[in-house]
Amino acid sequence: MLNGDVRTASHSALTCRVCSEIMADGEVRTLHEGPDISVVIPVYNEEDNLAPLHRRLTSVLQALGRRYEVIYVDDGSEDRSLDRLRAFTDCDSHVRVVELARNFGQHAAILAGFSLARGEVIVTLDADLQNPPEDIPKLLAALESGYEVAGGWRTNRRDPTLRKLASRVVNWMTRLATGTPIHDHGCMLRAYRREIVQEILRCEERAAFIPALANLLARRSAEVPVSHGERVFGRSKYSPLDLLRLCFDLLTGFSLLPIQLVSLCGVVVALGGVTFGAFLLVRRLLVGPEAEGLFILFALLFVCLGILILAVGIVGEYVGRIYLEVRRRPAYRIRAVYSGGSDP
Repeated sequence: MLNGDVRTASHSALTCRVCSEIMADGEVRTLHEGPDISVVIPVYNEEDNLAPLHRRLTSVLQALGRRYEVIYVDDGSEDRSLDRLRAFTDCDSHVRVVELARNFGQHAAILAGFSLARGEVIVTLDADLQNPPEDIPKLLAALESGYEVAGGWRTNRRDPTLRKLASRVVNWMTRLATGTPIHDHGCMLRAYRREIVQEILRCEERAAFIPALANLLARRSAEVPVSHGERVFGRSKYSPLDLLRLCFDLLTGFSLLPIQLVSLCGVVVALGGVTFGAFLLVRRLLVGPEAEGLFILFALLFVCLGILILAVGIVGEYVGRIYLEVRRRPAYRIRAVYSGGSDP
């Protein structure tokens, strides 16, 4: 099933589960027949974390006393994650498992979960248990106070130093590209009102960075301090190369700033070259031929070539994004959906 088909089915389901009741005084009241909360969890090779995650998450959601559903999205796992997720559907009617056709990436997996979520509030959570499910009530409290998006802020991160430095760079570049004063765009413990999720799905972007996109669409966004623990099982799925690719996606997907900065550098270098050329001409007329400045010329040439190559790379990044959008290939493909121990 293509993601366009899933999105259409999601909107049809939304129409079916919302009805209007005419009161005695003529007032129209909207009734919501689906769950109050949907929790979307992307999963990729997390077999050892799934059992404690589901146990703790279920305890938190039951304590809230609200109707809920949990949507696990298996993003092409190569271990036994899918088998363990399907086992949850046999003993828990609140669970649905979405199997993607292959590994599409974290944000594509979340979009797949969004397309099937029925709750009025949608919560996203990583499966590695570094963000504890016990902090979900904090996000829900922020939404109840009037915010449309509530994101977690990992104030005391338990990641390696190199990883924390890379995340700071990514967050700084995100703030620069989007203009939103959010400290932690990388935390996936976030809560969204259904209206914001629907707007995200309507955007249909090929390489969507969901936290930044949601903050651009929301009128009021909150940032809530949340806990962060060390990873017990497995390892992080984001390599330094993935973080670098994410930086390019953020800068080119939300802003024209990179290409504008390169254009500005080109103007500055051109003016500097003209000025330096005029200086060398006057010096040659006054002093005569000399070869002492040869290495300076080479240094300037390398700087100009570096800026030129950077400019070509940035333009290529924008062209590549346009190419991906023009092809209109789906960001994900759903192979099967499992619930209640039934066949897919």
